[in-house]
Amino acid sequence: MVNNIPLVMMYFLGFSFFFFWFYFMCELMAMSANVPTDICFSFSGLMQRGGNTGPHKDGWGITFYEGKGCRSFKDPLPSAHSPIAQLVTDYPIKSETVICHIRQANSGNVSLVNTHPFIRPMWGKNWTYAHNGQLADYQQKLATKYHLPVGETDSEQAFCWILDQLLQKFDGDKPNSEILFHYIIELCKQIKTLGVFNLLLTDGDFLLVYCSNNLHWLTRRAPFGKASLIDAEMVVNFDQETTDNDIVTVIATQPLTDDEKWQKMQAGEGILFCKGELVFQSKQD
Repeated sequence: MVNNIPLVMMYFLGFSFFFFWFYFMCELMAMSANVPTDICFSFSGLMQRGGNTGPHKDGWGITFYEGKGCRSFKDPLPSAHSPIAQLVTDYPIKSETVICHIRQANSGNVSLVNTHPFIRPMWGKNWTYAHNGQLADYQQKLATKYHLPVGETDSEQAFCWILDQLLQKFDGDKPNSEILFHYIIELCKQIKTLGVFNLLLTDGDFLLVYCSNNLHWLTRRAPFGKASLIDAEMVVNFDQETTDNDIVTVIATQPLTDDEKWQKMQAGEGILFCKGELVFQSKQD
């Protein structure tokens, strides 16, 4: 029995670390669609994890793209109890690209300025970014010259560093989507050496997703069926809400529905979506 104590302790510590990471970090959600689509159904489930069915109570934010413009809502209150979040669920804003984040603070205080998603202009478009994870020793390694963070989070610092690297690499001239995708994935791998780095990044057209350790996605297309939320008593029959030509991809930290087939991304895997379709995919580490 005594000889088994170290093994038991290893299992306990491993489980404790997994539980801490799973339960006490932020959650991400995003959508890429080929037609303007509202995300009320998915957001209704995710918002409950912000202080109700989950502990992510340190703020939330969501950005919708409408053409070249974007509409952003952010609140340092828990999403499950936020009047602004309720407004988003009641007012079906239609968009082809959406990024959403619910926060469990581990870097920077709970405030509006530290609430994701973060937005910066680049190459004539608004770039939106959200991050799940925690980075260590990043201040010097992710130092920036041209893009400076407004808040105090490791997430925003990493975003500014990525933009700085893009500006210096391509000298202000935007490359084609394939070259850009693979270069950003290389930057993500560098940041991943500093800790957990799950990323959502979009310019409104393309949606880039990078998985450090925990992201899932699914694509809904004809023939559509019913879906039930895990965190709220809500069922939608997508066959009654869509056309046969609709393609909608949803990305989330953890699956939002319990009766659809979600695909779990591998550690180090990157995917680029456009109008709901998978365009490029990088290999895992």
